[in-house]
Amino acid sequence: MSAEASAGSHAAVSAACVCSSTDDCTNRGLLGSKYVKLNVGGSLHYTTVQTLSKEDSLLRSICNGETDATIDAEGWVVLDRCGRHFGIVLNFLRDGSVPLPDDHRELEEILKDAQYYRVQGLIQHCLGAMQKQKDVLETVCRIPMITSVKEEQRMIATCRKPVVKLQNNRGNNKYSYTSNSDDNLLKNIELFDKLVLRFNGRVLFVKDVLGDEICCWSFYGEGRKIAEVCCTSIVYATEKKQTKVEFPEARIFEETLNILIYENSWSSGGVHLLDSRGPSLGAGHSEEEGATGGDRRVRRIHVRRHIMHDERGHGQQTVYKD
Repeated sequence: MSAEASAGSHAAVSAACVCSSTDDCTNRGLLGSKYVKLNVGGSLHYTTVQTLSKEDSLLRSICNGETDATIDAEGWVVLDRCGRHFGIVLNFLRDGSVPLPDDHRELEEILKDAQYYRVQGLIQHCLGAMQKQKDVLETVCRIPMITSVKEEQRMIATCRKPVVKLQNNRGNNKYSYTSNSDDNLLKNIELFDKLVLRFNGRVLFVKDVLGDEICCWSFYGEGRKIAEVCCTSIVYATEKKQTKVEFPEARIFEETLNILIYENSWSSGGVHLLDSRGPSLGAGHSEEEGATGGDRRVRRIHVRRHIMHDERGHGQQTVYKD
């Protein structure tokens, strides 16, 4: 609260100290006073001794004379401290509670002031608010955005969780989309967001907008690629060729569940549940690459592009697929 000109202020000051000079003097106790004028780093406040004495704090010790304080010639008790948040300290002493700002930095500043003035109630109030902010932040899903190949490699190699990456680069499309491609692209992005919420904390989800693929899912475990689902195909028409975006929802969800077997592999020294398994066939074509690192085999799944070629010589279309 801002200081006000009061007729009783001089009486409060005279009861607080007696000085032989016009310079600053030292407080010897404010118990004989009812009102106190405070100058906290240039911020002026006018309150009562009763308010300042509500908690066993530095302010109470100043009032009862246990701690010396400087009082200037005009009767202001001078505290060498930033006064930005001192009003919050006073309001807490008055009411026993006070609204705190949402900004974490301001909350830390108020906590520092509460610790300086030794107002234990306000200290606990600030710590509780900071813990609530921490709990809220921990529930937020943070999705890294890939900006370079080196960053991607380092992130995947050092991550101790399975990694699911969605490569989404709509601007890379050199051809026109088919009628439902935009809808399917949006469905892939929506599925990515749903999986992030469902497996938050267990799987690291990242987005890549720099790659060559318009829409491609990659699944990593123990720092290596385990599976890949490509959601685009090329349609060759008579006049031009078009890019078709697909939405293999079941396959993407299946591979996300499969990647969870690598969830605890770092801490257990490497759990290779796929060593003795052959390739599994899903919605697309599967490939199994050669052994790497001794008997260790890596299962890689690629949903190949379906290549459609228009050879309509007599009004008919022949379709070739891999």
